[in-house]
Amino acid sequence: MIAACPFCAQPTVPQALVCSSCSRDITIPETLLAERDDLIRKRALASEELAQAKAELEALRRRQRISLRRS
Repeated sequence: MIAACPFCAQPTVPQALVCSSCSRDITIPETLLAERDDLIRKRALASEELAQAKAELEALRRRQRISLRRS
């Protein structure tokens, strides 16, 4: 089955990584997809850690304000 390049519309072999006509990448290697997924996971973990740190900081500020009021 022949596929068409999404950039130049020339026929390409389905397994081709690069278009033979326009030399553009027409598929994304699995290693790049895996790396992207890993980076997305790491970003989510970092966001969770940041949210937790912000909550802890706000709790410390609240405690400090309360202790200053009592003094």
